[in-house]
Amino acid sequence: MLELISVSKTFNAGTVNEVRGLRGVDLRVRESSFTVVIGTNGSGKTTLLNAVAGVFPIDDGTIRLGGEDVTRWAEYRRASKIGRVFQNPFTGTSPSLSIAENFALAAQRGRARGLGPAVSRTVRARTREMVRQLNMGLEDRLDTAIGTLSGGQRQALTLLMATWQRPALLLLDEHTAALDPKSADQVIQLTDRIIARDRLAALMVTHSMQQAARYGDRLIMMHRGQILFDVDGERKKRIRAEELLERFEELRRLELLDEGAAEMLAELYV
Repeated sequence: MLELISVSKTFNAGTVNEVRGLRGVDLRVRESSFTVVIGTNGSGKTTLLNAVAGVFPIDDGTIRLGGEDVTRWAEYRRASKIGRVFQNPFTGTSPSLSIAENFALAAQRGRARGLGPAVSRTVRARTREMVRQLNMGLEDRLDTAIGTLSGGQRQALTLLMATWQRPALLLLDEHTAALDPKSADQVIQLTDRIIARDRLAALMVTHSMQQAARYGDRLIMMHRGQILFDVDGERKKRIRAEELLERFEELRRLELLDEGAAEMLAELYV
């Protein structure tokens, strides 16, 4: 369904600030797969999602989505096939517009727009039905400015908007990280229900080892722009947060060894 073949991306190439964000990444995500992505800071997790979304052009490789080569597609064109929820609950919505108006915009994502009612009766009725499933009482507040809601409420609504058109792929970039524990738990459970109900393919970046162990049917760990660890099926079901934390500790030790070796070499050539 989603296929990345030898995808590479380097930022600020040839300068002292050069960063190799992705290094020949090969990844295939099948239909209905809920894939969780973890890794240390700077490992390439968000860069991976941005490459898939078309935020920037990749340097090398191929990206296919639903059998189509989208490597050269602009971000707005990929939006017709991709839904995305960001870490900040205030990203991806227009705070001054009402809940109904934001959903009306979501209904037109990736489509040609013309003159007509901002919120049609059909869109309003479907919005009410979708929002009712949240059990937050927001279905009776559709004319409320979305910017006045709590972070948890807004993120839950953003998730519904991102999946309004049942996208070919759902990208979740640490979408519960900025929420309080209770709201984060509500949003991740809603996420799991929607993905299972609509049989969506999803890539979710998270720093929560509890979420990484509990949710999804596949887990990949990234480090320095590469995929180091990839597990699915029964092995994924058995994995525990403690094991993932141990793997992170191993990576940190390797990083310290690398830094130490670099310092030793520097001293030798002084």
